[in-house]
Amino acid sequence: MEETSREAVATAVQRVAGMLQRSDQLDKVEQYRRRESRKKASVEARLKAAIQSQLDGVRTGLTQLHSALLDVKDIQNSLADVSKDWRQSINTIESLKDVKDAVVQHSQLASAVENLKNIFSVPEIVAETQQLIEQGELLQAHRKLMELECSRDDLMYEQYRMDSKNTSDMSLISIYFEDVQGLSDELAKQLWMVLQRSMVTVRRDPTMLVSVVRIIEREEKIDRRMVDRKKQTAFIPPGRPKRWKDKMFEVLEGTVSTRIEGTQAVTREADKMWLVRLLEITRKYVLDDLIVVKNLMVQCFPPHYNTFNSVEMMGHPELCSECDINQLEPLLPQDVVDDLLNKYVKTFTSNITGWLRKALETDKKDWLKDTEPEADQDGYYQTTLPAIVFQMFEQNLQVAAQIDGNFKEQVLKLCLKQMNSFLMRYREEVVAYKEEHIRDRQLPQCYVQYMIAIINNCQTFKESINSLKRKYSQSSEPTDSDAAIERMLNEVAKEGCQFLLDEVFLDLEHHLNELLTRKWLMGCHAVDTICVTVEDYFNDFNKIKKPFNQEMTSEALRRVVVEYIKAVMQKRITFKNADERKEGAERMIKEAHQFKFLFRKLAAGEDTDRLCGAIAAIAEVFKLTDPTLLFLEVPTLVSKYPDIREEHIQALLAVRGDASREMRQMIIGTLSENKVSYSGVTQPIFKEITVPTITMTTMTTMTSMATAKLLK
Repeated sequence: MEETSREAVATAVQRVAGMLQRSDQLDKVEQYRRRESRKKASVEARLKAAIQSQLDGVRTGLTQLHSALLDVKDIQNSLADVSKDWRQSINTIESLKDVKDAVVQHSQLASAVENLKNIFSVPEIVAETQQLIEQGELLQAHRKLMELECSRDDLMYEQYRMDSKNTSDMSLISIYFEDVQGLSDELAKQLWMVLQRSMVTVRRDPTMLVSVVRIIEREEKIDRRMVDRKKQTAFIPPGRPKRWKDKMFEVLEGTVSTRIEGTQAVTREADKMWLVRLLEITRKYVLDDLIVVKNLMVQCFPPHYNTFNSVEMMGHPELCSECDINQLEPLLPQDVVDDLLNKYVKTFTSNITGWLRKALETDKKDWLKDTEPEADQDGYYQTTLPAIVFQMFEQNLQVAAQIDGNFKEQVLKLCLKQMNSFLMRYREEVVAYKEEHIRDRQLPQCYVQYMIAIINNCQTFKESINSLKRKYSQSSEPTDSDAAIERMLNEVAKEGCQFLLDEVFLDLEHHLNELLTRKWLMGCHAVDTICVTVEDYFNDFNKIKKPFNQEMTSEALRRVVVEYIKAVMQKRITFKNADERKEGAERMIKEAHQFKFLFRKLAAGEDTDRLCGAIAAIAEVFKLTDPTLLFLEVPTLVSKYPDIREEHIQALLAVRGDASREMRQMIIGTLSENKVSYSGVTQPIFKEITVPTITMTTMTTMTSMATAKLLK
């Protein structure tokens, strides 16, 4: 310690001497002193912390050592107790031999009880199994055989566990189940017989061959289980392992040998060309048999058999290729290949354009036929156009797939691009078809049916395009062509639906013009005729595929309601008194219910009640007997149908015929102050309904008529 103190003092003196080498440094003595004091305090603090940490570590270590010592003592005491108990239990274990024997006997009895049903019915089951084998029900026969063998093996195993040297009991069990081995041999004979005739069986009744293979696979599993148990217990049932799988291959090999040996019909002495004939017959038989094996027999065996490509078949080393074709150089330079592919693409583009044009021309001729188009298996009308188009695409994509994966993708993109251009022409031809029909609605006779087929073709095109992409494209990302094709197909289908609805409403035009007229009020049957006509058309429209049939039904309902409300807004009638208003309103409510019933039957969707309810809501405005209540009923109507405009309200009040000008202005003013904003969530009804305005000529005519009436 003294030496350490001296070294510390010497070091301090040396540091002080270094600090005060110049006179001007004396002014900084106090500063140096404070700095050294801080350093000293810091060092002392760190030293104290280090010492404290060491002390805490020593304290923790001592605590753990003490705890470990206590644990060791506890373990010593426990071991002593265990040793004592073990010595005391030796005699007890020896006295439990009777219990052990009882447990073994109990296990035997439990096994016997479990198999009791089979034990007492062994003769019956043997007879049933024999009958099933004779009837060719091999799977059922094998199931019963397994039950018998399982009962026998379990009993013998329990007897072996209890007393392996007791051969008399073993013999007793074997004698009782002696018929089981005979059944097994008889079943095996049937299996080998089927396998010997496998080339014929696989053509006539492949399920029989499949059953034979399943039975052999079951026996292989049982063989493996019994061999594993023998390793543990040294017991194996009689007749195990059967090795039926090995026997199966022996039978098949013998069948092949017999097949080849049986082809020698003549000898050298009878015909000098005997060898040529023999080889030719053998070649033919081998080729025919290999075709049967590849196309039919492979499906009858489990995949892990590798039936056709096994070493004994086409996987034989002598049939392998003599060199690895992947190591050979390309037959053509890459620039030549690229040039050929470019020429192929140009030729394909030109050809596919011509093919598509011819296909469309052929389809157009079908549209003019007097007979209905063909229907698919679900009863939907269709033409052959989608099948022809995608058969062309499929053939060219198969060729492209054999060349290169990238080239296949290139050809697929080209097909989709051509498809988009084709659909534009298709749409133009459909529009022209409709316009030609409008000139003479009697021709063509099956216009409606072929327009339905055109709509269904759009859905078929979609499904075929998706099928091609799944089969030939490695990318699942949608492209610009996909979006364009989808959009064009939807437009063609929706326009087709619109054309069909135009056809319906051309037939309904006369009856729609009768609505809300004096004739209608007197009791005409315009709405009855409208409903019957729509239902009749939709019997044909049922042959339109989803989702277009649903959309078309919804659009038909919307158009019927809009046309009905247009009849109201055109002010074809002005009610003269309360009785007429009540009669007209009740008729409107009745007809709204007729429309609702019809379109619910046609499954027009959830909007049926709201659309038909618009007619009933207008009827409620007409039905009011007290005009002052219009201040309540009209705002209710506007709240339900916020797309209604002021001119619509003016027209409704004009049809009522009893609202004064001041009342109309007050109602409109009230609505303007409490205007309901239209959110656009529901489908609009009044938005496209215009109210006819009274021109100056009409007003002059009406004034002249009124003046003449007054003078008269």
